[in-house]
Amino acid sequence: MQWDLPRPFILPVSVGAEHVDGLHHANNAEYVRWCERAGWAHSAELGLDLGSYQQLDRGMAIRHAEYDYILAAKEGDALLFATWLTLVDGRLNMVRRFQVLRPADGALILRAQWQLVCIELSSGKPKRMPPLFREIYTPAVVSADQPTVE
Repeated sequence: MQWDLPRPFILPVSVGAEHVDGLHHANNAEYVRWCERAGWAHSAELGLDLGSYQQLDRGMAIRHAEYDYILAAKEGDALLFATWLTLVDGRLNMVRRFQVLRPADGALILRAQWQLVCIELSSGKPKRMPPLFREIYTPAVVSADQPTVE
């Protein structure tokens, strides 16, 4: 697979009948859900899951999201959702990128990017990242100038 960045976290997804719309392709809303699943799975693998967020009364909330739908996926397609953290400023902001490939033919299906902000869960207001967020998320940041491994 030709990934945009090195060291992707990868979530495999199968497009089922329940994901397909009247146009006979995976509905765009499904990609949003799959990106969310990939983001949570990556965060949990790094050591921060929903329980951690609740215990710390902090969370990373999407402030802005962009989705570039490049090709359609159809029922029965296997997809690979890759995700990376590309920025953690240690204060409020984090950026997560996504790339979706169809391994059967190597086709690029989607690219997406989230800009996230740290919030206090109890108030919903922006709050500084707790030290644990910085300790876990900062070393996971991947940059475009790192070598890409296929």
